[in-house]
Amino acid sequence: MNVTATLSPDQIARACADAMWAEDDASSSLGMEIVDIRAGQATLTMTVQPHMVNGQRIAHGGFIFLLADSAFAFACNSHNERAVAAQCQITFIKPGKLGDRLIATAREISRSGRSGIYDIRVTANDVVIAEFRGHSRTIPGTWLPGPGTAKEK
Repeated sequence: MNVTATLSPDQIARACADAMWAEDDASSSLGMEIVDIRAGQATLTMTVQPHMVNGQRIAHGGFIFLLADSAFAFACNSHNERAVAAQCQITFIKPGKLGDRLIATAREISRSGRSGIYDIRVTANDVVIAEFRGHSRTIPGTWLPGPGTAKEK
């Protein structure tokens, strides 16, 4: 059955996110939440917890990167093609603080062939704290069944 034939691109994105979230222990175990999913876009949040601050008592950059990377993953997997990161870069602009609710908003810049480029902005209290750019690469498989496809992992 081709479930994608009757769905809009945003409905496909939501269904792919639901399937992916069910397997994403890293994002869920850190308290991330999906706020919005659309074709080529994703917004996730995470609150900075005590175990996420470094010796400077600010949000450890690795956790900020992880949130941005998760938003990137949901955006680049929103077209029912499995995709992984090929390369990522982050620029830290301001520190996140204990208790901040971080918001990572990912948007598709380019998608051609097996490659995609996505920009992710991370904010806290409406202030930009990091900018992330991710390059994706599609791999075999889909998140949703379609004609001649099987849900592959």
